[in-house]
Amino acid sequence: MKKKDLDKFKALLEEEKRKILRHLEELSDSSEESMELGTTAGDPADIASAEINQAALQKIGKREAYLLKKIELALRKIEEGTYGECESCGEEIGVARLTARPVAQLCIDCKTEQENNERRFSSRKEEEESEEDLFQEETEEV
Repeated sequence: MKKKDLDKFKALLEEEKRKILRHLEELSDSSEESMELGTTAGDPADIASAEINQAALQKIGKREAYLLKKIELALRKIEEGTYGECESCGEEIGVARLTARPVAQLCIDCKTEQENNERRFSSRKEEEESEEDLFQEETEEV
């Protein structure tokens, strides 16, 4: 990969990291405010609303923390000189793919194969669960 492209991706990843860190801090502040309101309000509807809001904030925070780890991994790979290499086959990940998803760890072919395998596994699992449900229904009727 060209140095110019690496510099572009590094700047992009660092900016995204700053945004996420700022947003996580805002979520933390918002979460604290939500908890304070939820514990001081006596209305059960207000408490339930605060708990739902808290759960949503935690879910968003977990997603962003996971993305932050992927960004840090990508930045480490830039420093090590391995950024843009597919972790599965070792081939270069296309610049277009990295532009769309700078934290990509797999080339498009390997990612497609991974997703197809996940779908196949998921479909088989659903079929097995469906067969188990039918079997259970049949045995319950007897």
